Formats: sequence, structure tokens, C-alpha cells
Amino acid sequence: MEPNDQGQGPEPRFPRWRLTRGTPVQPDERPPFGQVFVLALQHVVAMFGSTALAPVLMGFDPNLAVLFSGIATLLFFVVVGGRVPSYLGSSFAFIAVVIAATGYNGSGPNPNLAVALGGIVAAGMVYALIGAGVMLAGHAWIGRLMPPTVTGAIVGAIGLNLAPIGVKGISGSSLDMGVGLFTVAAVALAASFLPGMARRLPLLIGAVAATILDAVLSNGLGLAKPLDFTRVAEAPWFGWPHVVAPVFAWQAIWLIAPVAVVLVAENLGHVKAIGAMTGRNLDPYLGRAFLGDGLATILSGSLGGTGVTTYAENMGVMAVTRIYSTLVFAAAGVVAILFGLSPKFGAAILVIPGPVIGGLSIVVFGLITATAGRIFVENGVDFSRTRTLLTVGTALVLGAGDFTMSVGDFRLGGIGTATAAAILLYHVLRDEPA
Repeated sequence: MEPNDQGQGPEPRFPRWRLTRGTPVQPDERPPFGQVFVLALQHVVAMFGSTALAPVLMGFDPNLAVLFSGIATLLFFVVVGGRVPSYLGSSFAFIAVVIAATGYNGSGPNPNLAVALGGIVAAGMVYALIGAGVMLAGHAWIGRLMPPTVTGAIVGAIGLNLAPIGVKGISGSSLDMGVGLFTVAAVALAASFLPGMARRLPLLIGAVAATILDAVLSNGLGLAKPLDFTRVAEAPWFGWPHVVAPVFAWQAIWLIAPVAVVLVAENLGHVKAIGAMTGRNLDPYLGRAFLGDGLATILSGSLGGTGVTTYAENMGVMAVTRIYSTLVFAAAGVVAILFGLSPKFGAAILVIPGPVIGGLSIVVFGLITATAGRIFVENGVDFSRTRTLLTVGTALVLGAGDFTMSVGDFRLGGIGTATAAAILLYHVLRDEPA
């Protein structure tokens, strides 16, 4: 076990979670139990669109992916000892390589799903080994490899890489744009002006308000395609998703396993960003965080789910609410499991209009990008240095432009290329003499 912050010997397995009624709520604190479920629901709503979308794009079962996102979150919670606030959802880093490995045509179930699962399990094994290595060798080398200049650039690149998703979500028509901007405004007003508990739920309140507005404009006034609640009515309350066993084929493994490097970068950026938000050094838990994410990916892929990663959307929720309690994430994992076992709840979430999801994404991804600035400021990153300017500038542009490199069948997307560029440039370049 790592020593505690006061150097007083081994820390307990889990925090004691002191009750805190104001904000911020630190990872080892908790809001009143009556609020925990609603806060957990807000996290699930934030991640649901992406976690359900990624498996659809790869031909996986979205309900199974949501179920395993909840299980993965609980597994991560246990491995890190409840000290790193994080939600694990479907990783988009797997999409391109899974499609390449399976030849998926983009419609219906993936006929070669089992082969993709073998590659996902292999990626999880590589990821878990990296985590075990960090735990054995210590986390200091990670800090030297990725100092604040690099981690800030990676976090900023993640936010900018995701930004087009939000913008595209509100760009379909004038009505979509209006609903999307209303969503942004509703979240901002709720976070700034609502009293008490309501101020802690700006994304949930914004989503509900904007969905009601969209329903009035579409179902009531006929200005757009009406929201369809038929699927909600027809969906059963309970349904066990179909489990699929992996098949290990070397061609798919060589193609998919290297994604572990991208997952390490995403998780590192997440831990660094949360550390900046909370004002706490979470680096001692990097090895456990990598291991927990890797084990969760192995478990998910072994039974038909997607590869998982720490979710940027939930990082944005924390930035808005300033509630970092890890108990909220444990509760969110339980909520996701219930959703995964209930097609009706899943169908209800999917009723949320695209422009509303787009507006929420703009807020969340914007806050992730802004967190990069916080990392730079709190660590005194010197932007008068050419090394800093070139490292950060190049990474941000590669991430924002989603620059993709292909080596044979392996494709490295914008987050991966931005991460590689930031690390390489920082260590190859040298500061000019003072």
C-alpha cells in the first residue's frame, strides 16, 4: 500500500468518506446519501450517449456495453481503493481498429464480433501489465515521461478532439441549433443561479429542460420530427443481454492490442486533470488506475462488451458540480448495471434528442479543454519557452484536427498522435539558453 499524505504509514483500504454539505466535495468526502443517487444518475446520463454509441458503431450490443460499463466502474473503484473518481465507459479508441479487424460494414450486429473481442482482451492484458509495472517500479518515471507541459497538452487535445462531436450534434438545422444553445444556457444558468441541491445537478436539469422544449416544438407544434416514445413503451423492464465469448486470432490481436497505449494516455490525462481540479496529488494511484482499467477491459471483452476507458464526459460533470466523491461513481456503476439489465431504461435515455446531447457535450468537452489551462497554471508551465510552445501547440492542433496515422492495418487517431507528439517533442527539444 502507498503511504498516506501525512506519511503516517499504510493507508486504510478505503477512505471513510466524511459528510460534506457544501462544495467542493473531495474524493474521500461524500454528499448526503439522499443526493448520491441523483448525482450518480447525472453521471450516467452524461456518459450514456457515448457508451451506447460506440458499440453501435462497432456492431456490439449497446445494452451489454452499458452493463459492463457499470461493472467496470465498480471494479476500478475497488482496485484504486475508492480514491480516484472515475467512470469507465466504451472507448472510442477501439472503433477504427475493430472495424479494420472484422471488416464490419456498419449495419446491424458484427458477424466477426468474437474475433474483435479477442483483440480487446489482449489490449486489456497489455494495459494491465503496464499498470502492474508502474505499481512495481513506482510512478515517478511516469511524471518524468509526462510532466505538466505534456499532460496539459494531452488533456487539451482530448477536449478539442471531442469538440466536433458536440458541434455536429447541434448543427443539423436551425431548430437543432436553437435547442442545443438552449441546453448550454440552461446548464450554465442552473450551475450559476439555482439554490442548494439543484445547483449540483446542472447537466441533469439542463437535459430535462431542453428535452421538454424539444418535445413542445416537435411533438406539440410540429416544427420537427416528433420524439418517438414507442420504443420505451415496447421495451421490457428486464432483459439479460446476449453474452459472446472471444476468439483469439493473431491478426486481430496485433491490430487491436496496441490501443492500450492510447488508453494509458487517456487515463493519465484523466488522473492529472482530476488532480488539478481537486488540488490533490493522485499520481501515486496511477499504477492502480491503469491496472483497474486494464482488468475491466479484459472482463468486458471476455463476455461480449467493448473495451473501456476513463470517461471524459464524467470529468466534465465533476468540473461543473465540483463534486469528486468516489462514492457517487460507485453508485453510478450500480445505476448503469440496472440500465444495462433494463432495455426500457435504456430506451428512455435514448429518447433524449440529439441536439440536447450535443449541447451537453459542448459544455462537458469545453470544460475538459479548460482543465488543461488549469494544469498549466497550477504547475507554473512557462509559455515563454520555445520547447513548451511547440510541444503544446503541435499536440493541440493534432488533437483538434484528429490527425490519424496508419501503419499497415493499425490506425492511431487524433488523441494518440497528439499524445505521441507531445511526449516526443518535449523530450527531443531543449529549451533555449536563458
